[in-house]
Amino acid sequence: MQTVTLNNGIEMPLLGFGVYQIPPEKTEQAVTDALAVGYRLLDTAAAYGNEGAVGRAIEKSGIPRAELFVTTKLWIQDAQAEENTRRAFETSLTELGLDHVDLYLMHQPYGDVYGQWRAMEALNREGLARAIGVANFYPDRLLDLILNNEITPAVNQIETHPFFQRTADHDLMREHGVQHQSWGGFAEGKNDLFTHPVLSEIGRAHDKSAAQVVLRWLIQRSIVTIPKSVSPDRMAQNFDVFGFALTDAQMARIADLETGTTLFFDHHDPEMVAWLSKRRLGS
Repeated sequence: MQTVTLNNGIEMPLLGFGVYQIPPEKTEQAVTDALAVGYRLLDTAAAYGNEGAVGRAIEKSGIPRAELFVTTKLWIQDAQAEENTRRAFETSLTELGLDHVDLYLMHQPYGDVYGQWRAMEALNREGLARAIGVANFYPDRLLDLILNNEITPAVNQIETHPFFQRTADHDLMREHGVQHQSWGGFAEGKNDLFTHPVLSEIGRAHDKSAAQVVLRWLIQRSIVTIPKSVSPDRMAQNFDVFGFALTDAQMARIADLETGTTLFFDHHDPEMVAWLSKRRLGS
């Protein structure tokens, strides 16, 4: 597995397995199957409601903890004060059945961001979170956090796919040593991604699927990606993306698919900010 080195020297796999929107009752088997395929980066969150199932799969796998890279995330309403952030983190650790996580992310750029980050910095210094980072931060919010705190986020996990490529975000992250990580790499199939003529044509040139082309495109941009599936066959296909490379011309054709806008939700939209800020876990 290829890795990237985070700004604190920790190695992170370029390809992992995400469990967003996998129901808790299906998550344990999905993670078990993913680990059997070879995935070692697992990405969950308190908001997903399936940390416990991820933890059970890890425990039953018998894979040494040092071989795994486990990410979870802090939800807004759990973190309105520094002590609440620590409490939420401890709850996640208990759910996962672990004594530390490899990466702890602030899930949304709202609420008491500075208080959350100070608490996360403390968790990092104590070794409970080997690296800390953020998710869904646009360049202005990310730079503000970097400039006004001691620890620079190791990762920013943001919507990134062929139709919303985040080039300016990517360049800013590279400048400041923040690792770009994609969520929604397949755009949840929107814009007919899995049968898109450009992606499919490129795939045929390599005897690969459009989905494999997208994963390879992300990897060649040095973007960590976490595809999700409950199908072992699809998991294996998603994992099989290191034996070929896209040409510069093929990368340029994918670059032309950029639409410049989100396909999901806009973090600058006041209605979305209000909805996210009121959403309690379990509701």
